[in-house]
Amino acid sequence: MPTDKPTHPVWRALKIAAGIFMLVLGFVGLFLPFLQGVLFMLIGLALLSTESERVRRLLDRVRARYPEVHAAERRLLAKVKGWFGNRDRS
Repeated sequence: MPTDKPTHPVWRALKIAAGIFMLVLGFVGLFLPFLQGVLFMLIGLALLSTESERVRRLLDRVRARYPEVHAAERRLLAKVKGWFGNRDRS
């Protein structure tokens, strides 16, 4: 979700770049049998949803339509957060 708290421009650019990379990887994964395309697209949308209200609404619609993929996304994001820890600083 978009926040009013300003973020460092480098972190914001990295987050946007990672989100776009995941979307592209997800699109490629739709055509390759060994990649989970929808899952990578959801991860990309999750990254981009923090920067765009329009992407957040799209992500909400996709999550409602594919609840089993949303559950897999939540497990993967929890695992990634465990690897990197919580970077939110108040």
